[in-house]
Amino acid sequence: MKQGIFKIIDNTPLTKNVYKMTLAGDTTDITCSGQFVNLKLQGNFLRRPISVCDRTDTELTLVYKVVGKGTEQMSLMKGGELDILTGLGNGYDLSLSGENPLLIGGGVGVPPMYLLAKDLIKEGKKVNVILGFNTKEEVFYEEEFKALGANVYVTTVDGSYGIKGFVTNAMEKIEYTYFYTCGPEPMLKAVSKASITSGQLSFEERMGCGFGACMGCSCKTLTGNKRICKEGPVMFKEEIIW
Repeated sequence: MKQGIFKIIDNTPLTKNVYKMTLAGDTTDITCSGQFVNLKLQGNFLRRPISVCDRTDTELTLVYKVVGKGTEQMSLMKGGELDILTGLGNGYDLSLSGENPLLIGGGVGVPPMYLLAKDLIKEGKKVNVILGFNTKEEVFYEEEFKALGANVYVTTVDGSYGIKGFVTNAMEKIEYTYFYTCGPEPMLKAVSKASITSGQLSFEERMGCGFGACMGCSCKTLTGNKRICKEGPVMFKEEIIW
């Protein structure tokens, strides 16, 4: 974990409630896809955890949804600097992916799938991606995944775009060797039950400290409670007790 000051380069809307923020700063403590950062926002006691969408050694990309006071404050930022803790969480293990991994992102669980897809494609893997949303108006990053060379499937609950239904409806159409996913807990549970291989699930959770000190975020596993911010956010399918 490293604390640093990042300069806001750009902050633009992708949909009505989803924004993409690009920042300049030292990202070398971010060592793998699936990790997250923790932002300090003026006037707020708790930092805001945001998953890493993309990064270079000097630039960080965050894609976030406006869901409360903190993220609304972020959406209004047109410049300035942010105090950020980087390199938090365990991230995904790419060594288990096999040749045809399946990546499944639901809503704001989509952004960490982008860096993961990028890393897997660099290793020569044939990546399939399912992006799940409620409506056509909520869809984002479809073209960005396609530009990486991934096969992309989009689902919408109301059927206004792509495959009608949930991400599990698209899973039935794809052959894969392993899966990675991030999204709301009901989706993670459904994906785990529908999957035909082993996989890794990244949990979204409200956090206090973000680095394991407060025990405020935890989930039940076969080896006891694990802190999502420290031992997670990525857990293995076989260890989770639903």
